[in-house]
Amino acid sequence: MMETTRVESSPGVTLAVRVFRPKSSAAEKAVTMVLVHQYSLMGGCQELLRGMAYRLAAKGFTTVTFDMRGVGTSSGKATLTGASEIQDVVAVCQWAAKHCTASSILLVGSSAGAPIAGAAIDSVKEVVGYVSLGYPFGLLASVLFGRHNKACLQSPKPKMFVMGTNDGFTTVKQLESKLKSAAGRVEKRLVRGAGHFEMEGAQYDDQMVEYLTTFADSLQLISS
Repeated sequence: MMETTRVESSPGVTLAVRVFRPKSSAAEKAVTMVLVHQYSLMGGCQELLRGMAYRLAAKGFTTVTFDMRGVGTSSGKATLTGASEIQDVVAVCQWAAKHCTASSILLVGSSAGAPIAGAAIDSVKEVVGYVSLGYPFGLLASVLFGRHNKACLQSPKPKMFVMGTNDGFTTVKQLESKLKSAAGRVEKRLVRGAGHFEMEGAQYDDQMVEYLTTFADSLQLISS
């Protein structure tokens, strides 16, 4: 149940978007998932999220993936720090809120997609929660993406951070230190023995989907 479309992000920039829908509308959940892919300049693309998207749809969640600017058939040019890509996230979330049955959105970012997505949390009122999969909080990564941290951490919306204990970009200590300053409801999940890129692999899709669906269901309970 995958559909394709295009969404305009900004003048001259249109994005390739995929929508994965549950087979039965009767079983559809009240939250739409929007997944943001990894660093564009290191090969990040929506195809890497296909496995999770299919699994989420099978569990009743309409799921939206997209190629950020300069990736695949999306027009425009990728940026070094992901600053322009924040608008891509906002545009897709706004589109999803209008065109998906469930207007409430759980925004999910993977690797460098996590800070980019995190910077957009409060720009879309329909975003009700946020999950990062391998947020790069480490010192070197922060040179590129550190400018996005404040918007993410200071948002009052519920947040969950998932990280492998062998992540090469962020240590568990660094993650825990950052989360001390986070506002609102904050949860963390540590994947024992998993490295940064390893956790992005298909072998972890089921585990990531379990984290996402459990968190999304908890948001539905709160809203109800």
